[in-house]
Amino acid sequence: MTDTPALTEAAAARVSAIASKQGKPAVLRLAVDGGGCSGFQYRFELADGPESDDLTSETNGVTLVVDPVSLDLVAGSKVDFVESLGGAAFQVENPQAAAGCGCGSSFGI
Repeated sequence: MTDTPALTEAAAARVSAIASKQGKPAVLRLAVDGGGCSGFQYRFELADGPESDDLTSETNGVTLVVDPVSLDLVAGSKVDFVESLGGAAFQVENPQAAAGCGCGSSFGI
């Protein structure tokens, strides 16, 4: 399925490193919450594994899980890990986002 969100290699490596330090499985949950400056905001957290209705994708042994409600808002997205002078963060390249904001974690459709 081409609409399944996926991790870049940089994001997978970062999730793997964080999970290893915390002694957890390399599973990153991407969810969308209402709020933020543009209407919706991304939420990331390590998960123990996928729920029965989650959609999953795998990159270099790291699993990205997305719940069905959030999937409608992030289908076709790529999750990247970017380091810059401003800091380091996971960023979502979302083809459905019509608007974003400077914080990079909020978007509008």
